Amino acid sequence: MRIALMIFSVIFVFPIYLVRLAIFGKSKNWDREKAYAYIQKRAKKANIHGRVIVDVHGVENLPEKDGYVLFPNHQGMYDVLVFLDSCPRPFAFVAKKEVKNVPLLKQTIAALHSLLMDRKDLRQSMEVIKEMTRRIEGGENFLIFAEGTRSKMGNKMNEMKPGSFKCAVKAKAPIVPVALMDCFVPFDENSIKKVTVKAFYLKPMYYDEYKDMNTQEIAAEVKRRIEETIAQNS
Repeated sequence: MRIALMIFSVIFVFPIYLVRLAIFGKSKNWDREKAYAYIQKRAKKANIHGRVIVDVHGVENLPEKDGYVLFPNHQGMYDVLVFLDSCPRPFAFVAKKEVKNVPLLKQTIAALHSLLMDRKDLRQSMEVIKEMTRRIEGGENFLIFAEGTRSKMGNKMNEMKPGSFKCAVKAKAPIVPVALMDCFVPFDENSIKKVTVKAFYLKPMYYDEYKDMNTQEIAAEVKRRIEETIAQNS
């Protein structure tokens, strides 16, 4: 019902939105700042029309320099909207290939030059990691859901997959844990009542802090920090 409400509220400009996204996605002179600003403005409006309040904390913790990776817990399809609403800097994200034909999401992925990963194809997954590493080293930011799939346990988490951290390690990039709370509610509950979701940008783990850790240890530490934040704010 909430997705329908969001779409219905912009039904007359929706085709224009899709065209603009397509233009950003196919542009030879891609301007990520301009593309992101356009998408963020629409994301904020979607949340307003969808009666979702995004309660954000810790944005000041984000590194001053681009080239970092956001690692949140994963609660559902709504999660990306939280970041599009709240993150002050442009980012690309990694999505599973199964969503490549979902209307609007498909165009948003293209406009942000985000990447699709086939989790069943090891070679393709490794190519995606290489591409992320190259772009992070070049000063782009990425959003990665290291659990691999959404948790279906409310604010409880699945284990984070160590392989998801390889791109950050190889690029020696700051790792930013992000704790999401109640982000499963907007699209999971068949309701349009006003709802508040929370996002906590935690202090980054810089390369000097994790350089002697393996990816399994990094994954465990990021998960620990997120779970601690959720427990403290429940």
